[in-house]
Amino acid sequence: MIFQTISKGAHIERYALFLYFCRMSKLKTIAPIALKMLLGLVFIVSAILKVYDMDKFEIYIYSYHFFSLNFSFLVARAAIIAELVLGIGLVSNCLHKPMWWGSMAMLMGYTLLLIYAQIIGRTDSCHCFGDVLPFNPWQSILKNSLLMGLFALVYRVKEWRFKGQWLALVGVAIAASVVIFCVSPPDNFTPNYQPGKNLQTEYFETALAEPPLDNLHLDEGKQIVCLFTTGCQFCQMSARKLSLMQQFYGFPADRITYVFMGSEEGIEKFYELSESARYRNVLFQDVRTLLKITDGNFPVLVLMDNGAVVHEYGFRNMKEAEIRAFME
Repeated sequence: MIFQTISKGAHIERYALFLYFCRMSKLKTIAPIALKMLLGLVFIVSAILKVYDMDKFEIYIYSYHFFSLNFSFLVARAAIIAELVLGIGLVSNCLHKPMWWGSMAMLMGYTLLLIYAQIIGRTDSCHCFGDVLPFNPWQSILKNSLLMGLFALVYRVKEWRFKGQWLALVGVAIAASVVIFCVSPPDNFTPNYQPGKNLQTEYFETALAEPPLDNLHLDEGKQIVCLFTTGCQFCQMSARKLSLMQQFYGFPADRITYVFMGSEEGIEKFYELSESARYRNVLFQDVRTLLKITDGNFPVLVLMDNGAVVHEYGFRNMKEAEIRAFME
């Protein structure tokens, strides 16, 4: 009886060890897959937040002046589509090696760009998670390094295979592209890219001859007059675009005038949030008249040649080539 009891106890102990090793083996298999799926979700969330913050992401890409403004619209969407497709591929655990190498290449590419940003002294947000998590270049470099370290842990994950997985990948890429371009069409591919007619010329010409605009000599030579409200986010982004154009192409800074509706404190906040260079600005106290001039729409950017209105733009229809040609 004693030997029988000992034998049963040893058998139970061996069975318990067997179950333990089975569980550990499953955990070692499941944990890397779970981590890989988590990394895929990070990519998907990052892509969605970029879409939500698309206008600022476009301007961030344009701010490096690697591409024109119009082409920056397309580059921004291509980056988001790539990130979304990689995220979906990682979550599905299909085509492991292409998804892994694609993710590492994207992270390394972003990191090189951020190192360049750090070298030239930029401290603004890289918009990798939109405005929800504003990371400066140094913080984003650390974040990317952490992600690449986690990707190293999932390099040997076994993928789930099925017939037609490459065809499915093409379908996901097409679907992601359609969704991104429908949710956030680029300004230069939409009907509202055509110049608007918000400027009420008769009121504007009258205002030019009266305070506070009459002593600014806006009827002399080529001028860019920007009608903004200090709290308008689209006015701030328009100022950022124009400021970048002026710096890239060397427009005379004294030919740009900001006309504000708001307060002196609001003007200071406007410059801080827009990251625009400082140009001549004036506070337009007669709110009713300014609303008549713009027909209640802001921003309005006016290109003038010796007092005559040549072009007008809103935020969505600013044409870099046209503005550049006019000022040159």
